[in-house]
Amino acid sequence: MAGRCGLSQLTVHDTTDLPVTIGGEIRNIDERLATADSKLNTKRMDRATQFAVWAANQAITDSRLTPSKFGSRCGVIIGAGLSGMATLQAQTEALVSRGPKRVSPFTIPMLMPNAAPANVGMAFDITGPCYTASSACSSSAHAIANAFDLLRNGQMDAVIAGGTESSMTRLGIASFCKMGAMSDFYNNRPTEAVRPFEANRKGLIMSEGSGLVVLESESSIRRREVQPYAELLGYGSTSDSHHIVAPDPEATGATLAIQQAIQTTGKSPHDLASRTYINAHGTATQLNDLMETMAIRNAFGESADRVQVSSTKSMTGHMIGAAGGIELIASALALKEGCLPPTINYETADPRCDLDYVPNEARQSAVEYAFSNSFGFGGHNVCLALKRC
Repeated sequence: MAGRCGLSQLTVHDTTDLPVTIGGEIRNIDERLATADSKLNTKRMDRATQFAVWAANQAITDSRLTPSKFGSRCGVIIGAGLSGMATLQAQTEALVSRGPKRVSPFTIPMLMPNAAPANVGMAFDITGPCYTASSACSSSAHAIANAFDLLRNGQMDAVIAGGTESSMTRLGIASFCKMGAMSDFYNNRPTEAVRPFEANRKGLIMSEGSGLVVLESESSIRRREVQPYAELLGYGSTSDSHHIVAPDPEATGATLAIQQAIQTTGKSPHDLASRTYINAHGTATQLNDLMETMAIRNAFGESADRVQVSSTKSMTGHMIGAAGGIELIASALALKEGCLPPTINYETADPRCDLDYVPNEARQSAVEYAFSNSFGFGGHNVCLALKRC
């Protein structure tokens, strides 16, 4: 809400020969929060798993939930796009430089994609469904959508859901740079690097982190007498079937995902527009921002100018598989507080991106509905729909 960017020079990995030397890096990990249980040890977790246990600890504490009391009716679904990259790179280097005897026996349990939910489950004695959803940058949103279905179908009473990611390794950064997806223009000005929907946007900047929420059925919430932040109404989910990394320039799949999410509100786009906030995928790449603007216009029609849209990635960077979890939290808090986070670094308008992007400063606005967009490589589109409680 302060419009402050968290990007800085990277320190965990050597970046001296990389085109991009900045990102959203977590420092000073509190191992007490990341451990949570005597069965766990942070030295046997990849950074992505550490972040997930840390975030789960915060979410469970905040919700006053005791997962063990739910038995098998509490689950964990955590999205990850490239989870375990740090472990994979470190152990590959150990194998190549020092031989197979120096490979850690914990390599597989550290880098396997399901390590994060498994460790969260062990930490908090969660015995319901426990697995990973993976669909690149829409992984968190798919995890939350899966959790929603389990609750709606009556199979679960509570699910810890969201995403985690730590992929800013040398391999991760070099690969995104080679694709041309990352901005290498602002290494000396990291807080200005991510410029969603702006005319001079140069691409995304990677970050690491975890965003998890406790999703709970209405009956369970009433029984426990707790106050939710927001109501998850439903979601839209589609696939482009167009290109492995480029979005469909016609925005067909993204439009349909938003339209499906709108339908869960029971309102028309015209009725919703002035009462709606959209937390955009908003990566600051040329192709995504054009496509997403078109999708919002397609879904809301002539009422699109009244919708308020912002990209919190302008401040957090792009957390890949964790992005949707972080952004659902931002959307829920925007509803609760009646204040919309801004799109910072918005200096020069792009005439092709012509929506209200809440530029540069937070805005007081008592909206009733929020949509969180997540679009992933592979053509995956998810739009989560929230309502103010």
